[in-house]
Amino acid sequence: MTIATSVETYLNGQGVGYELVAHKATGSTHETATAAHVPEDHMAKAVILRDQDGHAMAVIPGTAWLHLERLNQAAGRDFALVEESDLDALFPDCARGAVPPLGPAYGVETFLDEDLTSLHDVYFEAGDHQHLVHVDGEAFQGLLKGARRGRFSGAT
Repeated sequence: MTIATSVETYLNGQGVGYELVAHKATGSTHETATAAHVPEDHMAKAVILRDQDGHAMAVIPGTAWLHLERLNQAAGRDFALVEESDLDALFPDCARGAVPPLGPAYGVETFLDEDLTSLHDVYFEAGDHQHLVHVDGEAFQGLLKGARRGRFSGAT
């Protein structure tokens, strides 16, 4: 697999040009950035959450950790992190642990960290552990236009 079908369909449907960046198989955002020779702080990663109302996605920089309490306070919700093994049903066209940060492509409510809104280039998982999608920052914001924005993360 190179790019998840849902991601490719969503990108094409939104009229967003993109580049696929191949890299050796990796297991973390840091390893991926290194292998793909891209700045880690230009990587967007997805953190999947759940509460009594359903699933949500927080999209944060690759160099950051999600501040769950901050997100819960901003959203007025009580989210908890979802185990990676529980993601197969939500992202059936993705390898486990390679979730693209495009909640709208999967019908998942999305929260976008403000630190990603000033980037000229953004890279994110294509749905496997060997490819990134590269889009310009403005296009990335357009892909997440319905997402709630805020400061939900901090440096690692």
